[in-house]
Amino acid sequence: MTVTTSSVPVHRALPAGFAWGAATAAYQIEGAVTEGGRTPSIWDTFSHTPGRTENGDTGDTAVDHYHRFRDDVRLMADLGLTTYRFSLAWPRIQPTGRGPASQAGLDFYRALTDELLSHGITPVATLYHWDLPQELEDAGGWPHRDTAHRFAEYTALAAEALGDRISTWTTLNEPWCSAFLGYGSGVHAPGRTDPADALKAAHHLNLGHGLAVGALRAALPGASRIAVSLNLHAVRPLSDHPDDLAAARRIDAVGNRVFTSPMFKGRYDEDLLKDTAHLVRWEELVRDGDLAEISRPIDLLGLNYYNPTVVSSAANARNLARHDGHGDSPHSPWPGAEDVAFHRANDDLTAMGWPIDPTGLSDTLTALHREFGLPLLVTENGAAFEDVPDADGAVHDPERIRYLESHLAAVADAVEAGADVRGYYLWSLLDNFEWAYGYGKRFGIVHVDYATQQRTPKSSARWYSQVIRRGGLA
Repeated sequence: MTVTTSSVPVHRALPAGFAWGAATAAYQIEGAVTEGGRTPSIWDTFSHTPGRTENGDTGDTAVDHYHRFRDDVRLMADLGLTTYRFSLAWPRIQPTGRGPASQAGLDFYRALTDELLSHGITPVATLYHWDLPQELEDAGGWPHRDTAHRFAEYTALAAEALGDRISTWTTLNEPWCSAFLGYGSGVHAPGRTDPADALKAAHHLNLGHGLAVGALRAALPGASRIAVSLNLHAVRPLSDHPDDLAAARRIDAVGNRVFTSPMFKGRYDEDLLKDTAHLVRWEELVRDGDLAEISRPIDLLGLNYYNPTVVSSAANARNLARHDGHGDSPHSPWPGAEDVAFHRANDDLTAMGWPIDPTGLSDTLTALHREFGLPLLVTENGAAFEDVPDADGAVHDPERIRYLESHLAAVADAVEAGADVRGYYLWSLLDNFEWAYGYGKRFGIVHVDYATQQRTPKSSARWYSQVIRRGGLA
């Protein structure tokens, strides 16, 4: 959605009952990629393909959470987390993406959730954080309609086995990345570069979400809550020139409304259909009943936020370098808007090269509240910095503390403005495998020595622990 700079005054306390958490993803932390019957995902294949990841890094071992989860949960408890958001590995629960569940895979997640609950930490499960079973990709992947139905089948298996332990479920994490980075620009698995396939994947991810909501409603107790986590782009035009405003509209369409309109309004917007009509036949792609399925009601909307997206027309850009923060590729992840220019919001950058601007978080939360009226969660927010242990082994990261403090203040701004924000999940608990960036980018509040797997809470972890105990920044 297109948002403007917030002028809401800071209110530093957050409501009673606010959920204080951290988030992770299975392939980034678990390791044990061949244990318990797990089969390869698209990220196993992608990371083992030469040239796809920095230094050829893979998630084969990651940070060995599969074997160290009890220690990691005790660490969460020491920090005072009240909730933990993690993803289930589809190929660990349903090897190959078809057929019955693996009891060994389910037992791992049963043990993990039991450990969390025994420490008073509420588990929040994400069903899909990018690890499509490779056999389903070989059959066509997300551009193929059947994948949505396979996702619903897997969802039912997970919910039936774990619904007695987990009361909050997220269907998809950042389907924009799955569709447009995986099938458009190719910087994420499976590494394909077809804009038409990217749009088909987006629709089938939407359909998979809707089918999964239905499967969850059928399997879970009535008090359970269902969410989706979207990395919505806080789109800002570089100027008020009509061409820049048009550029912002196009990016809003393919960056945000391609998901929010079918999920919450039961339609694809006409401008998106027009912008992309040369790529796909929407009238054939979207079948009768799809939009009703996709727009099944959910209980919570998750927002993943890192930085705003500033755009202009090509005519108003000094160059066409794409500073969109989504990796380098000659192929655009913006089908129908390939000629839009991207600009950094400022020069205060994280180690990812992402500008630090918390106003985009508060503005997006308040915009979501006004437009959809759903309870909100910040399901990811954090930053990578160059974290180096000192001579005594301590890791001081004052830049991350400043980042987190300003973004939590932005959440408080949104709450003060009336947004119903129920919780905040810091990304991430642990340093880990950062997708195509390998192990070179550290987002964790806990430092991991990858050679020894030793965990060391950084200064930011102790700071966040104090914030949790106070219930806010005040």
